[in-house]
Amino acid sequence: MSTDATLPTTKLREHALRLRELVADGVLVLPNAWDAGSAAVIASAGAAAVATTSGGVSWSLGRGDGQQLGREDMAAVARRITAAVDLPVTVDAEGGYGPKPADVADTVRALVAAGAAGVNLEDSAAPGGPLFPVAEQAARLRAAREAAAEAGLPELVVNARTDVFLFGLGGLDDVLARAEAYAEAGADGLFVPGLLDLDVLARLTAATSLPVNAMAVAGGPGVAELAAAGVRRISVGTGLAQAAYTAARRAAAELLGAGTLAELDGSLGFGELDALYRR
Repeated sequence: MSTDATLPTTKLREHALRLRELVADGVLVLPNAWDAGSAAVIASAGAAAVATTSGGVSWSLGRGDGQQLGREDMAAVARRITAAVDLPVTVDAEGGYGPKPADVADTVRALVAAGAAGVNLEDSAAPGGPLFPVAEQAARLRAAREAAAEAGLPELVVNARTDVFLFGLGGLDDVLARAEAYAEAGADGLFVPGLLDLDVLARLTAATSLPVNAMAVAGGPGVAELAAAGVRRISVGTGLAQAAYTAARRAAAELLGAGTLAELDGSLGFGELDALYRR
C-alpha cells in the first residue's frame, strides 16, 4: 500500500489469525451477511466471524448475482461491514473482478484496505462456467497471496472456491486435482458449493490437506452431519438474505392485502436493533 495510513492494523492481523484458528480448532459456522445491518445482527446472535455473500450484497445494491458488481462497490460494502462488527470478516470476492492475476491482486489489495481478514475467490470464468484452467486459477490465487503480503497482511485467509459441483462440470477427481494445485498456490481453504453428498464430502476431506468449506442449504445436511464428514467451515450463501427478503415480502403482501400486521409479530424491537449500531 502506498501510505502508512492504509497499512493493516494490528487488530486486522489479529482478526486474520483468529479466522485461521477458528478453522484449525474446530468447525467454523458462518452465517452470511449482505450489508452492515445484517452483519451486526449476525454478530449479536453469537457468530465468531462474519462472511459476506456476493448474491446478497448484489441484491442489496439493486443488481443480480454473478459478478455484476465491480471491485469498488464490493470493497465499499466490505468497509461498512468491517466497521459495524468487531469480528473477523471474510469477503466473497467472486472471481476477483477480472480474469488476470493482476485483477485479482487489485481486488485483494482493495479488500485488505477495507478491513477484510479473508476472501473467497472462485474459479468460474463466468456464471455457469467455464472454469479457469487449473494452472490459470493457480496463478490467480498466487497473485492473491502475494498481494496480501505486499499489502501488509500475509495472514489473509484465502478460501479457494471451485464450482466443479455447483455447475456440474466434473466430479471428485477434478476437485482433488484443483485442490492440490490451489494448495500449492497458497490457498488456505477449499470451498465446494453444490457438494452436499456426505459420502463424497468425507472422501474429499480425507484426501485433501485443505480445510473444506461446504455451503449448507435448506433441506440438506445440517452442521453436525457436515462436521462428521470432515467439513471444517460451513456457510449458507444467500440463504439468510433470501429468508430476510421473504419475510419482507410476506409482511408487505399482508399489509397491502388484508391490511393486517401479523407477519411482524416476533420481530426484533426498534431499540434492540438500533443499539447494534451505536459503536
